[in-house]
Amino acid sequence: MAVTDTNDASSSTHIVILGAGFGGLELSTRLSEELADVRVTLIDRSDSFVFGFSKLDVMFGRRTLDEVRIPYRSITKPNVEFRQETIESIDPDRRRVVTDVGTYDADILVVALGADLDPAATPGLVEGGYEYYSPEGAARVRDVLPTFDEGAIVIAVLGGFFKCPPAPYETAFMLHDFLSDRGVRERTTIHLVTPLPKPIPISDEVSGAIVSMLDDRGIAHSHGAMVTGLDPDGHVVRLRDGGELACDLLLGVPVHRAPAVVVDAGLTDDGWIAVDPRTFATKFPDVYAVGDVTNAPVPRAGAIAEGEASTVADVLISRLRDGAPAALPYDGAAVCFIEMGGDTIGKVDVNFLSGPAPTARFTPPSLALADEKRQFGATRRQRWFGLP
Repeated sequence: MAVTDTNDASSSTHIVILGAGFGGLELSTRLSEELADVRVTLIDRSDSFVFGFSKLDVMFGRRTLDEVRIPYRSITKPNVEFRQETIESIDPDRRRVVTDVGTYDADILVVALGADLDPAATPGLVEGGYEYYSPEGAARVRDVLPTFDEGAIVIAVLGGFFKCPPAPYETAFMLHDFLSDRGVRERTTIHLVTPLPKPIPISDEVSGAIVSMLDDRGIAHSHGAMVTGLDPDGHVVRLRDGGELACDLLLGVPVHRAPAVVVDAGLTDDGWIAVDPRTFATKFPDVYAVGDVTNAPVPRAGAIAEGEASTVADVLISRLRDGAPAALPYDGAAVCFIEMGGDTIGKVDVNFLSGPAPTARFTPPSLALADEKRQFGATRRQRWFGLP
C-alpha cells in the first residue's frame, strides 16, 4: 500500500472529508471559497455524483444513468483535492484514515459517508423484488416497468429510518402517471406501505394534502405499517401485524445502516454517529459528522445534509480565520421539492430547530415549481463542479 504523506512542510490546516455527497461537496466548496490557508482532501469511492431526485428520472425513463452522473473529476477548486478511494479504516482518536491507496492524517476530520442500503435485511427483496434507492437499482426498475401490464404493485418503506421521506410518495404519483400513459393503470393496483404515521409527521396540513392526492388517484396507503418480507412465489408481502398484501411487483426502500467502516471505528452510538446538533461535533476532538450517518434530530435528505455542512463550514471558518466560535447554531431549515405527477412539483419549506416546535409550509404543485427545482440542481452543479 502506498502511504500518502500529509504532514508536509506546509503549515496549512489539513481537513479530510469522507464522502462527496451533498454534505461533503457543500463543505469543501465553502472551505475553498472562504479559507486560503487550508488543504482539503475529499475522498469518495465513487467516480461521480448523482442527485437523489435524479434516480426517479432514471427509473421512469426520463434520463439515462450516464446523463445524471456528474464526474468528480470536474472538481477544480483551489485547495481541494478529490481522491477516488475506498475507505478501509478510520481512527477517530488520531484522525487517521486508511484507504485502499494510502493513509491520511487530518488536523480536522469530517465524516459525511451517508447511509448504506441493506436490501438483504428484508427476506425476499433481493430474490424477488426491486430496491430503487440506488442509481443502479432505479435503472433495473426502469427495465421492468415497460412490460408490467397488470397486477399488484407495492411501494414499501422497509425500515424505520430512511432518507428523503417524500420519495415513496413521489414514486407513487409518477408510477400512476406512467401506467396511465401506457393505458394499463386500470389493470394495476398501487399500494404504499410505510412505518411513518403520515407523509410529513410534523405537519397535518401537508400530510393531508399528500393523502388527498393519493386518494384522488386510487393509490392505496397503509401508514404505521411495515413490510417484513416478500414471498415471490406466493405473490404476497407479509406485514409486521401478521397481515398480507397481494404483490406482483415490490418496489422497496431498503433498510438503511451506517457504513461498516464507521461502526468498526467506534464512531456510532445506537447505530449512528452522535453529534452536537448545534455544531455537528462528535465525541472525538476535531471530528465532525454530517448527513445521513448522524443521529441529528432532523430528517435525512440531501438538502438537510447541505445545511448541516454549511453549519460545520461556519464553525471551522470562524475558528480558523476569526479565532472565534460560530455565531449561529444549525437551524434545521430546508426546502424539499416533491414530484406530484403531471410534470408538476410541490414544495415543502421545513424548519426543525429554530422555534418551539418543527414547522412545515406546503406550496401546491405547479409547473413554476418544476422550474425552481431545476434551478436548485443547476446552481449546485455550478457551485460544486463549475458546470453549466
